[in-house]
Amino acid sequence: MDFASHDDSPLAKAAADAVFIKMGLKGTFPAPTQTRVLTVANQKGGVGKTTTAVNLSAAMALAGLKVLLIDLDMQGNASTALGVEHAEGTPGTYDVLIENALIADLAVPAQGFDSLWCLPATIDLAGAERELGSDNDANWPFLLRSAIAAYLETNPVDYIFIDCPPSLGRLTVNALSAVSEVLVPIQCEFYALEGVQQLMQTVELVQQNLNPELSISTILLTMFQRGTNLATQVAEEVRAYFGEKVLETMIPRNIYVAEAPSFGQSVLTYDPGSKGSVAYVDAAREIALRGVRQGDN
Repeated sequence: MDFASHDDSPLAKAAADAVFIKMGLKGTFPAPTQTRVLTVANQKGGVGKTTTAVNLSAAMALAGLKVLLIDLDMQGNASTALGVEHAEGTPGTYDVLIENALIADLAVPAQGFDSLWCLPATIDLAGAERELGSDNDANWPFLLRSAIAAYLETNPVDYIFIDCPPSLGRLTVNALSAVSEVLVPIQCEFYALEGVQQLMQTVELVQQNLNPELSISTILLTMFQRGTNLATQVAEEVRAYFGEKVLETMIPRNIYVAEAPSFGQSVLTYDPGSKGSVAYVDAAREIALRGVRQGDN
């Protein structure tokens, strides 16, 4: 979406985009009729998974929607990007899954947002893979699902995004069992579809055995470098394979997107006028509009 007006110089456009995202975005996204819960997953590293979870959450929140981001990756990068403490021992996702703590007691407001909360992840999650189901508890795949249901009883939000670890272990299975929608970021680089087939197989297994409502609803192309034959070819291949599940918006390779987490920010607050920021706003809007058209999934 082009937010700039009559002056189409790059500097003027960036300034207009920044002003709109910071001051004019609120109220421009349709709210879902019920909470949409999306797991952001791709076991292949370096595809922009956490970046996508963080910036889509930020865009929805800046549009005035209530959002919870659940950090399920022991690296805690999503927590870092939202300025949320996640040092070892910080109460968070581990305590919810293993100690039956309540999300409502541990979710922390994200810095710079009025309606975005983050359930932090710590290195303690490294042990959760072993502890989940260690007593042959058949309920272990549904721990996060139950925790989310309890949270929503007293804390109605519009969106919940779950940032998964780059693996297909028990934490990811918990995330897949808790949602109806999976969002898969795919980078526009060589071997883009490598590993996605394995994720699709895991989704199918979870669907058949644990969660019949589960489906891959959204594909987001990331790290697109305009003007290169490879990026264009990869985008065409992904669209041919996944069809209408692929968002029209593509996230460009952008230095500000990469820099923002090191300052404890999303790119929307770090440099709202950047191409990466505008792209994530457009992607979030597409997701919001698709949800309305599809009956909120």
